[in-house]
Amino acid sequence: MAGFEPYDRDAEAIEREIACRGMLLGIDWDDTAQLRLLATEMLDGGAELVQRLARSSDARERARGELFALAILMQQTMAESAGRDIHTHGGRVWKALGRALFDAAASRRMTNQ
Repeated sequence: MAGFEPYDRDAEAIEREIACRGMLLGIDWDDTAQLRLLATEMLDGGAELVQRLARSSDARERARGELFALAILMQQTMAESAGRDIHTHGGRVWKALGRALFDAAASRRMTNQ
């Protein structure tokens, strides 16, 4: 079918990879403070941090960089699907990380006003 994009399947695959990186890093997806620190690090560091971490020879740093890159990919996937009037959901892991990213971004906007 023309124009068909498997957004749900893509989101599930991305979330699986996020969860795997989270296991390597010992992330507790129910620990909002831990997730908020991670989200703040990602937003403050930007693309340069993501690239540096993803290229690191240290496995934990690389996993963190990959997790950040996957979070960006998930946001892009959801934005693209929304642009096509398709509502794509993430699961528990993505909802926890996505909420932390949303809250950290909102906090930054409040601080910059």
